[in-house]
Formats: sequence, C-alpha cells, structure tokens
Amino acid sequence: MFPVEILLHTKRRELTIAFDDGARFDFPFEFLRVMSPSADVKGHTPQEEKLQVGKRLVTIVSAQPVGSYALKIVFSDGHDTGLYSWDYLNELGMNREALWAEYLEKLARAGASREPDDPANAPFLGKELPACPSHQH
Repeated sequence: MFPVEILLHTKRRELTIAFDDGARFDFPFEFLRVMSPSADVKGHTPQEEKLQVGKRLVTIVSAQPVGSYALKIVFSDGHDTGLYSWDYLNELGMNREALWAEYLEKLARAGASREPDDPANAPFLGKELPACPSHQH
C-alpha cells in the first residue's frame, strides 16, 4: 500500500490521504495529533501512554514523506516525533470512529478536555514519560 495523494486542507483542518488500493481517508488534524505513534504519546507500554489534552485547535505545520514508508507530521504545538507509516495511517482510517470514541471516553473519565485553555487539563500538562535509556525520544 502506497499513497497516491496527500492533501492538507488548512481551512477544514484535515489531511486527506488516498492509497493505491482505492482507500481514501480524511483525518482531522486533532485526530492525527492525539493518535500520534510517537513514544512521547504512546509510551513503550499501555501504562506509559500520555493522555493528549487540549488539542482541538492544533494545526499541521508540515507533512513530508519519509522514504517510501511514512509521513512525518509537524504540529503547531511543536510535536514532531511521530512517524505515521502508511500501514498505521490506513489502520487509523479504517478504525477512526472507534478510536475517536475511545479517546473521547478517556478524556471524560479523566475529567479532561479537548479545549486548549481548559483549567481541567492542568494536571495532564507537563507530565513527561520517564527517561528510557534504550530509546531517544
């Protein structure tokens, strides 16, 4: 699977990707940010996952292919460590509704918000994952 089209729609805050197998997905910028595959977000285990809060207004500054296997996305909040493989983007597209519902449920359970200036997000901001000697983040 390989992309045949990648478009950034800044006004709609969406990235569109079309694959050579006919699959086509529209991803809200916020969705891609909170689903970043980076260790900074996902951690190395599910227990290390860092809940992404206050990302509703995030934008994509740039999106560049990395070799023939991934997309490197730089977000307006400075996050730039996730490489979105074509397989991962396809998986996100195929499961977008369920993943988004799960994310919203996690926010609700934590008492956190998508809104960037919500005081409820304060406990989640600035929490970094413990240093991992085997990987650079």
